[in-house]
Amino acid sequence: MATIQKRSLVDQVYERLRGDIIALRLPLGSKINVNELQDTLGVSCTPIREAINRLQQEGLITYENNVGAHVLDLTGQDVTEILQLATTLHCAAARLAMERGDHGVMAAQLREQIEAFRHAELPQDHAKAVHHLIEVFYRHCGNRRLDRSMLSIQGQQVLLRNVYAGFATEKEADLADLERICRSVEENDVDALCAALTQNANRMELCVSAAIRDGKLPG
Repeated sequence: MATIQKRSLVDQVYERLRGDIIALRLPLGSKINVNELQDTLGVSCTPIREAINRLQQEGLITYENNVGAHVLDLTGQDVTEILQLATTLHCAAARLAMERGDHGVMAAQLREQIEAFRHAELPQDHAKAVHHLIEVFYRHCGNRRLDRSMLSIQGQQVLLRNVYAGFATEKEADLADLERICRSVEENDVDALCAALTQNANRMELCVSAAIRDGKLPG
């Protein structure tokens, strides 16, 4: 029998707020009002403030003295910088994973996420499959500090990935990128692997930056 996992109140508030931010139900740049959240969620201010602190560490909430907490706002430059850093970390994790990991095991795990992407019907499920595919390299890279570095911007990247999935019209091109990533692992071609990761990030950058420029995002 599977064990029942109990989630703390802070975890529940964190997951609710994180999900609302990533799905843009809380618009970019919007103010986080603790009193309103207390009424909406029916909890005290303590778990809300702890959840906000976690989201601040993840880069999804910003805080300024005398201003308060706000949902991350994004410019085209922000998108470029986040994706440049994320791609650099992804490629570093991929190179280490190729040196240290079992290529057959990694390829099988990548194929699983490619199939999840192929059969996904909702944009958030497309985003989730790509996120889990990239996680494969972090699981096999054997570098905890690299993993922690990724966690510091993971929320921002997941947000961008979800925005992209909602606007992207190039599912087949994205699928081709994922296939190239997996094939590069199978063929032990690290340079091709990093090129495919970079190409996918570049496509995402163009799409999300255009959505911001054209005022298509709530905020």
